[in-house]
Amino acid sequence: QDEFPLLGGNTIEPLVTGDEAFPRMLAAIESAEHHIHIQSYIIGNDATGRAFMDQLAAKARQGVQVRLLYDFVGSTSAWLAGLMRRYHGIPNFHISAWRQMDVFKWRFQINLRNHRKVLIVDGKVAFIGGINLHQGNTTHQDVAPIRDYHFIVHGPIVHELQYTFLRDWHFMGDDDAAYLLSEAHFPPITPRGDSIIRLVNGGPASEIEALTDVYCACMASADHQLLIVTPYFVPSPDILRAMRLAALRGVEVKLVVPAVGNHRTVAHAGQALYEELMAAGIHIYLRPNPLLHAKALVIDDQTAVIGTANLDNRSLKLNYETVFAVFDSKFSNRLKRIVLEDISMSTRLDPAEWRQRPIRSRVLENICALLSPML
Repeated sequence: QDEFPLLGGNTIEPLVTGDEAFPRMLAAIESAEHHIHIQSYIIGNDATGRAFMDQLAAKARQGVQVRLLYDFVGSTSAWLAGLMRRYHGIPNFHISAWRQMDVFKWRFQINLRNHRKVLIVDGKVAFIGGINLHQGNTTHQDVAPIRDYHFIVHGPIVHELQYTFLRDWHFMGDDDAAYLLSEAHFPPITPRGDSIIRLVNGGPASEIEALTDVYCACMASADHQLLIVTPYFVPSPDILRAMRLAALRGVEVKLVVPAVGNHRTVAHAGQALYEELMAAGIHIYLRPNPLLHAKALVIDDQTAVIGTANLDNRSLKLNYETVFAVFDSKFSNRLKRIVLEDISMSTRLDPAEWRQRPIRSRVLENICALLSPML
């Protein structure tokens, strides 16, 4: 990760659920003067997806350059429904799908997805996190939103996120690289906060498992507490070992996962690991609905890792992901309070009761665990 330096002078603020994130994102889009770069794994063919598309189209008609990158697999429903086609042909509105299946470019991968969710406006303000652009992330018809974390950032780290987006954009298109990397997309930024942040990208393009390295290093550095939040828990053996070793040396380790996951095979694969984790002293908390989709790691009230990656094989090895390692006690404590709120809503798994679960559950968990490298 030498290409992405540790940068100071940033501010970062958590936004919980789309109820907090979407108004701030739409306001940032409305304020754009030069360009808007937006990327999402899922864009819904619903009120939320259309609200963002309409706002982007309106800014493009005003002369702002808009680049939208969506994952072809994640946004299949919207693509099949014709959502993207409605906006083709609008001046300054450039739409591209991330797909690795293109015979004209000799790409034949169908399993490598771009899971990043970012918004950069004028190269000065950015958003990143787990929230996709669909209605399930907002309160609607008295239904509570998916429980997720997103973040707004200002400062020099915005340029690193901008570079990541433009690299993805260039890979899928043919825009001139010199223009994409011009000063217009990287305006001068005045430091404005105390957060020191390093951006870390993960994906199959590198032989180095950068995300695994970051998580293991952070877990190994913990002195007294690790708070881990993830919707999908099928981590690598290295991360499992780092969690167990932290607990065994006396660190309080708390893992928060959904009580009922939306991908049952992944959930069962994760459950196959619970017994060994609790034997090492790790506390596991089951967060009831609304679905927990948040991703966070808080270390000793000092450091936090946030972003788009889940603790599963797909995020760690197959998806294109981005996380921030944030070194800022004030921010870490603010995020910790949010995580503790989720813990207060959760049920702690009792090791004795868990060991009494039916044999059929154990068999199903072990079968799914065998399939976990393909999940």
